[in-house]
Amino acid sequence: MPIYAYRCEACGFAKDVLQKISDPQLTVCLSCGKETFKKQLTAAGFQLKGSGWYVTDFRGGTPPATGTATGPAAPAPSETPAAAPAAPASGTKSD
Repeated sequence: MPIYAYRCEACGFAKDVLQKISDPQLTVCLSCGKETFKKQLTAAGFQLKGSGWYVTDFRGGTPPATGTATGPAAPAPSETPAAAPAAPASGTKSD
């Protein structure tokens, strides 16, 4: 069940109330008894986590992998230069 924040416009009394979604909205202030008790608009009290939801999506962080390459393509194996044969070291000692 969600928790709703209420505040009286007449006396300023505020209270959080645990209610079902189907329950009627409260209108009578619990403190002064006037019908000026209004439901307040509040931020959601949960955060989505887990696979399929990225917290950093809208914060400028590292974007999630999309399966497509975005950087320069790596050369194909046939395009890589062949390794040059090792040259004999000069000044080698012969027996």
